[in-house]
Amino acid sequence: MGKKLETESVWDYPRPPRLENVSQHISVSHAGQQLVSTNGAVRVLETSHPPTYYLPIADFAAGILVPNGKQTYCEFKGAASYFDLQVGGAVIRGAAWTYKNPTKGFENLLGKVAIYASAVDQCKVGDEVVMAQEGDFYGGWITSNITGPFKGAPGTMGW
Repeated sequence: MGKKLETESVWDYPRPPRLENVSQHISVSHAGQQLVSTNGAVRVLETSHPPTYYLPIADFAAGILVPNGKQTYCEFKGAASYFDLQVGGAVIRGAAWTYKNPTKGFENLLGKVAIYASAVDQCKVGDEVVMAQEGDFYGGWITSNITGPFKGAPGTMGW
């Protein structure tokens, strides 16, 4: 059993966001297959958002991440490139993203991928299964020590 994490309010997180190394083990699984297991994650902490976890590409199972050509832009981190997840015979479209050339201050995201928790069966921080941040724009992972309210649900985009 891991130690109890200190309670964090997303309203205490900074803007612009900051990066933080993660000490807990992170794992993601779908359809009975482990997609990634790592001790090398970082998380992005930004006002009103649950943490977004970025996991080393090298720790993903072979063939899971398939670039799909989609791109978006973050005012803080730069251009994001997206992946589909290939799990067995299924494809989960646009479920993960990376920053191939992150902006100054976010260089530690290089070589790391974030996954929408809502797109897969299970994401875990330590022994805890996370809840997905509501909505399809942000990719935050909610653990029991994270308090909101959280941006992302209908009616919150203008916060």
